[in-house]
Amino acid sequence: MFYIVLSIICSVSVGALLKFSKRYSFDIIQVIAVNYILALGLCYITFRPDVSLVNSSSPWKIYIGLAVLLPSVFLLLASSIKHIGIVKTDIAQRLSLFIPILAAYFIFKENFSTLKLMGLIVGFPAIFLTLSKKQSDTQENRWIFPVMVLLGFGIIDILFKQIALEKSIPYTTSLFIVFCGALVLALCFTIYSVFVKKNPIQWKNIIIGAFLGILNFGNILFYLKAHKAFSENPSTVFAAMNLGVIVLGSLVGILAFKEKVTLKNYIGIVLALGSIVLITLSQIQAK
Repeated sequence: MFYIVLSIICSVSVGALLKFSKRYSFDIIQVIAVNYILALGLCYITFRPDVSLVNSSSPWKIYIGLAVLLPSVFLLLASSIKHIGIVKTDIAQRLSLFIPILAAYFIFKENFSTLKLMGLIVGFPAIFLTLSKKQSDTQENRWIFPVMVLLGFGIIDILFKQIALEKSIPYTTSLFIVFCGALVLALCFTIYSVFVKKNPIQWKNIIIGAFLGILNFGNILFYLKAHKAFSENPSTVFAAMNLGVIVLGSLVGILAFKEKVTLKNYIGIVLALGSIVLITLSQIQAK
């Protein structure tokens, strides 16, 4: 459980760090680029990926898709946290698990158990109740950001699972290749920001980006170690990670950042937790 706790802390800390971008005016594009430089370096040092295994027959379409999606969804994540807060964004990110589940049913024709169906039925109102917010006449509706986060992370999850099925290339090597592609795109964003938008490179962006890269890589590393430690019961990792992030993220958002949460939002949080419990039980039952 130690690795799971560390992974949860790293995940929620990423959101907390992005939350500060609103208060201290970080250049999020520069932050994301530095984040991938650190994550890529740590990935190489820790996993020692064998890039010689990558060739023309490797799943390049998936690699490119992930390389484009990762920094793009990261920008959406930062915007969502900035505009609607950590609580709702973390729940949207965790409920993105619905996307691969629905894909398994509609695309791969997987049979659903009663528990999994119940989890989905409970989960959909959880999304709407969690994102519910009173809007004034002059207030712009920002619900699109968490919805895009949910869809984006769901698609990323599907693509990473496809990479995990590749037997000829270790998962960590594929991860390294994806990070390389994401860094290239992030650097393109940065070049545009610096030379076209005239946003100068600042030390505060580099420092925050470095912390973000360490936290992001820590989240991945500890999550993989948790799955290795619970190799015979991966549902434990799945449940603990998703429930832990929702609970801790909600506490950080409400207590530390004073985010406003309505009764509908609290009901949505409870339903989100119940949905994850039901889906986890369906995975245990399927064994």
